[in-house]
Amino acid sequence: MPVVSVVTVSSRLPGLLSAAGWRAVSGGRPLVALPGAAATAAALRAEGWAVTDLPDAAAAAGLADDVVVLAAAGETDAPDAIDGAPEPAGTRLLDVVAVMDRLRSPGGCPWDAEQTHASLRGYLLEEAHEAYDAIVDDDPVAMREELGDVLLQVVFHARVAAEAAPDRRFDVDAVAGDLVDKLVRRHPHVFGDAGPRDVAAVEAGWEEIKQAEKQRRSPTEGVSRSQPAAAWGAALVRRAGRAGLSTPAAAELEVSSPEELGERLFAVVAAAEQRGWDVEDALREAVRRYAGELDAEAENRATP
Repeated sequence: MPVVSVVTVSSRLPGLLSAAGWRAVSGGRPLVALPGAAATAAALRAEGWAVTDLPDAAAAAGLADDVVVLAAAGETDAPDAIDGAPEPAGTRLLDVVAVMDRLRSPGGCPWDAEQTHASLRGYLLEEAHEAYDAIVDDDPVAMREELGDVLLQVVFHARVAAEAAPDRRFDVDAVAGDLVDKLVRRHPHVFGDAGPRDVAAVEAGWEEIKQAEKQRRSPTEGVSRSQPAAAWGAALVRRAGRAGLSTPAAAELEVSSPEELGERLFAVVAAAEQRGWDVEDALREAVRRYAGELDAEAENRATP
């Protein structure tokens, strides 16, 4: 009775085979491929291997010779199939990139094809806020969906950038590569020889490394001005405190919990609304003035 060995392969990583997979493939028996293994079969043929295509698993079972069947996971019900290409975590990200390439390419989606960084920027903020809401609500189903929408925006912008002029061009691999390099640089206690650190030391080291990398010219550089005014102000106060610069005089908080503080701030919002004042604009203007004062203080300190 012929021996049929099934080796499962990855459609996303057609050049990947485990040691067990290679042993089966290179054992001298004829190779056949089911439709789900077409990419791997093509990769093997490109390197001089003979691979015969079969329409389905039933056709493989009817062969008269000993063969090795290349198949996608789930394409056959063989109980002793060899896992020839165990996919690493994150492999589905390749599908995201492939789908976005299809959408932006000729014959894809006309709406996706005409988008620009400028036309997409509002969606990035919207999706980030929706992901934030899902986290606040502690809703794992919504988190999964909304984080996917944030990921879509990252991949979308990277795909748009891949089509830009040479001096503005980058792609999703460049984005990922820069991120990996940054994470490794900023975690010398993990990837280098800095030794173990507690959380406070990790945070301090992160800021030191970031400052050396960025070579910022002012204490406000790199703090997003488009975030809500309260978050912008808090970020500047933290930055000023770390740099030893002036911080606004703290008000007396006659409350005993964040919940009470929220109620007090909400009451301020209501009072301002009754007067026709825009709380966000008022706070943003105050933070903007403080940012200017920080820059001036830092410049004066740097002047000999």
